[in-house]
Amino acid sequence: MNTFKNTAIVFFLLMVNLAFACDACKLQQPKVTRDFTHGVGPRGDFDWIIVAVIAVLTIFTFVYSLKYLVKPGEKNQDHIKNSILN
Repeated sequence: MNTFKNTAIVFFLLMVNLAFACDACKLQQPKVTRDFTHGVGPRGDFDWIIVAVIAVLTIFTFVYSLKYLVKPGEKNQDHIKNSILN
């Protein structure tokens, strides 16, 4: 079990390192996305519109996933969740 824990720690540390942009990519990015994105950044206005739409969809999805995780609203006694909770 200890080996698994150590392997998991090393794996996640490496993944965190890969998640941040390298020095070459930082030079190609605009100031907003400089520290956490690889490759070239958005080049024109249409690219920024796409980024904004994706950001709004991501926030919308995150908010609703938290909402239904915390308070799902299902009150039916024979719902499948009750077979797990009881």
